[in-house]
Amino acid sequence: MKNIFLPAASILLFCLSDSSAIDVSNPPQEQASAPKSDAAAPAEHKAASSESKLSPADALERLKTGNKRFVTGKLEHPGQTPRRRSDIATAQHPFAVVLTCSDSRTPPELIFDQGLGDLFVIRVAGNILTDEVIGSMEYAVEHLGASLIVVLGHERCGAVKAARETLAAKGKAPGHIQSLVKALTPAVEATASADAETTAKTNERLAVQELRSSTPILSEFIEGLQIAVLGAHYDLDTGAVEFLKEAKP
Repeated sequence: MKNIFLPAASILLFCLSDSSAIDVSNPPQEQASAPKSDAAAPAEHKAASSESKLSPADALERLKTGNKRFVTGKLEHPGQTPRRRSDIATAQHPFAVVLTCSDSRTPPELIFDQGLGDLFVIRVAGNILTDEVIGSMEYAVEHLGASLIVVLGHERCGAVKAARETLAAKGKAPGHIQSLVKALTPAVEATASADAETTAKTNERLAVQELRSSTPILSEFIEGLQIAVLGAHYDLDTGAVEFLKEAKP
């Protein structure tokens, strides 16, 4: 099926985006000054562009491995060569969907050290769910073959802070920002006596719960063990991503 362009909400931006550890080999580092006739792409990126599909566990391990490289500064910047760009020009097969905040400090491709065509990224302030967001995830899973969905929040989230302050003051945010406050209200109310980081993680967990029960598409893929949905939290100071455990908010 040919790729199609889906309508998006005004606050939605498309950027192309615990399980057992599985050993994966580190691909050779691509040279920044690669010649025009690029060498073969790393093996893991060949796999992502083929019809073969990573298992949810393998997709998660690939994200964890990439984040470790980001944290330690041992970046490989994979899949960013002219050859890779050419290889995926007519088709995409991202292995994971990442819903994350629009915050300029949280680009998933950098945080997980991934390349062109690897992640199907959806960004919106507060990493909130809307029909358009869920529909986009359904498209990535059903038509593009993604096997993992990650809801990635982060430390010191401005949207979470604004929602907490607005609700505490029993006020209303200006303009369309109020729509963000409304979406974040369940997490804020559930953590009224806790700090903002607890609210952010609760928001991530609530989103995961909603996605896991989303019918008809996502729930069927989950029941068939074809995809996994996880929450995660990004530390702005260390660069580390914590994949959240299955704890109730």
